[in-house]
Formats: sequence, C-alpha cells, structure tokens
Amino acid sequence: MSKAREIGQPAPDFTLPAVHLTDGTAVRRDLTLSEERGHPVVLAFYPGDDTSVCTKQLCSYSSGLEAFTDLGATVWGISPQDIESHEGFARKFGLRMPLLADAERQAVAAYGIGLGALVRRSVFIVDADGVLRWKHVAALGLTFRDIPTLTEQLAVLNSRTTEI
Repeated sequence: MSKAREIGQPAPDFTLPAVHLTDGTAVRRDLTLSEERGHPVVLAFYPGDDTSVCTKQLCSYSSGLEAFTDLGATVWGISPQDIESHEGFARKFGLRMPLLADAERQAVAAYGIGLGALVRRSVFIVDADGVLRWKHVAALGLTFRDIPTLTEQLAVLNSRTTEI
C-alpha cells in the first residue's frame, strides 16, 4: 500500500467513468479531477455499493447535498465497483451525486488508501486550486465523516480563500 497523501500536496489527478442520476436519467461520462478546478471537491472513497455503512454514508451525503453545494463544493463517491453496479446503487437509493468507478484502483493507489483487496473509507477535500486541504482515512471504516464535519472544513477553506 502506498502512503496516503499529505495535506498541502497537490491532489493526484485522475479520470474515471462515472454515472450521475439527473431527473431519473443515468448520465454516464468520464470525470477528471483537474477539470473541477475553480471550486472545492469532496472525494468520498467507500468500500462497496449497497453495503450497510456505505449506504448510510452516501444516502447521508445525497440527502444533504445542498449543504455542500451551498459552499460551492462538488461531491464525488468513488469505489472499485463497475459503472453498472454504481447505477443500480444510485437508482435504488436515489443518490444525487456522481458515483465514479475505480475498477482498476488507480485513484485508490494514488491516494494511498488500499488495504489489500479492500478500500479504506476515506474522505479528501481538494481546494479550487487542486491542493489537498483536509482528509480522513478510516482505520476500519465502520463509521464515516458526517456532513457537519465536512461542511465545517469547507467553510474554513472558503474563509481562507476570501482572505486572500
């Protein structure tokens, strides 16, 4: 396993296939992190679609998506399942953020969050310039960072940006 990225380092760029439900229609396209410059991005890595804690985490982020977008942030869910699995998961629970398929585990490796065959539940906040500003990498992944924790970090990030 490679070492998890450190705060203040450039966020590793990647391009992954994604599915995003929009008014009930599944829109599939590749998403590239560097194309999101200009606003913060929350990268929520999770071990698997349709599992207990992952479902709670992604449903929470989806139902509270406005808390992120009100702070100018985009949220991406990323796991190693394929795009078909992601679409089924998104439809089953009405998930409103893009789900990215990291089947080859390129992003998992770049962020240093692989644990053998598993993916550590991790959240990274990347600023508008593509720099890693906050992270949480779970030891066991039985819990997840909640919306207030993440939006507090985004608010701090936004306050730094307005001071410049």
